[in-house]
Amino acid sequence: MRARLIFVLSAIGVVAGLASAAFFAVHRKPAPPVFDPAANPYERGVYANGIIESEQASGANVTVFPEVSGTVVGIGVREGQRVSRGTPLVHIEDSVQRATAAQQRAQAAAARAALEELRAQPRPETLQVVVSQVTAARATLKTSSDQLAKQRASYAADPRSVSKLTLDDATNAVHVAQANVDVAERQLDLAKAGAWIYDIRNQEAQYAALVKSAAAARALLRKYTLRAPVDGTILSITATVGGFVSPQGTLDTYTQSAAPVVVMGRQEEHLAVRAFVDEILIARLGPVERLEATMYVRGTDVHVPLEFVRVQPYVSPKIELSNERTERVDLRVLPVVFRFARPAEPPLYPGQLVDVYVRGR
Repeated sequence: MRARLIFVLSAIGVVAGLASAAFFAVHRKPAPPVFDPAANPYERGVYANGIIESEQASGANVTVFPEVSGTVVGIGVREGQRVSRGTPLVHIEDSVQRATAAQQRAQAAAARAALEELRAQPRPETLQVVVSQVTAARATLKTSSDQLAKQRASYAADPRSVSKLTLDDATNAVHVAQANVDVAERQLDLAKAGAWIYDIRNQEAQYAALVKSAAAARALLRKYTLRAPVDGTILSITATVGGFVSPQGTLDTYTQSAAPVVVMGRQEEHLAVRAFVDEILIARLGPVERLEATMYVRGTDVHVPLEFVRVQPYVSPKIELSNERTERVDLRVLPVVFRFARPAEPPLYPGQLVDVYVRGR
């Protein structure tokens, strides 16, 4: 009985082994790839990594940074929105600068009032007072002179009628009255002359300085509203209401590095692609004026012919997308800019990575 059981189990094992061998020996056709890998379309093509960007006469996308620091209190646009030059983008809290601008404006107004006061001199009321003082001084002189004449006449008639002391006092009173008339007349001339020219010039300089300070305060106040520097499309907004921004930008919570507050581009019929050619392959490029290239969109079978625009004539270090130098050797690349008509499909966006082949010599 035991021998029969062993024989049956052995037979089952043999049958299972033969069935497994037959099953795994069957050749299955591999599944076709989702898309064909990018193939070099040229006999001597040079491969380069590329990144799509807005088409600009120079540079890449427009990065917008504020010139002041502060807390964001409002954002007036959204990503993907087309804007015109001067459109308000981000509003920064500006209460302190508003108060400073108002103070500078008030100081300039006070300086202007003081300058107008100097230019308006002499004041008619002041002139009338000085004229009255001259009249009073002359009247006092007339009284003193008459009194002296009487004293002298009496003394001439009878020297005993007037003492020498009284006669001297009357004479001194006339001299004092004459001096008072001279002072009053000089004061009248000074009043008629108006403000001193040097006082006016000094006040003019102070007023001009305060006007410029007020203008600078207003100009700085306008910078608390970040505006679009060009016509274009909002590609990215990293600022948030309640967040802090500075001339260095804002903190990107994903990369933990500084980023532009707003990135703008030109979403027109054409886009640009910046291809980075390794320095060891630069010598294999053909004549610059006749460069021919093709772009392959990753994840698709789409390839787009490129039109040469310019070479950025500066070989720069190769970096990763995180903006960190990760290469162990000093690899450098030459940026070459091409343009292409935006295809209907698939949708392409600035910042998208592509494969680029450039016809080599």
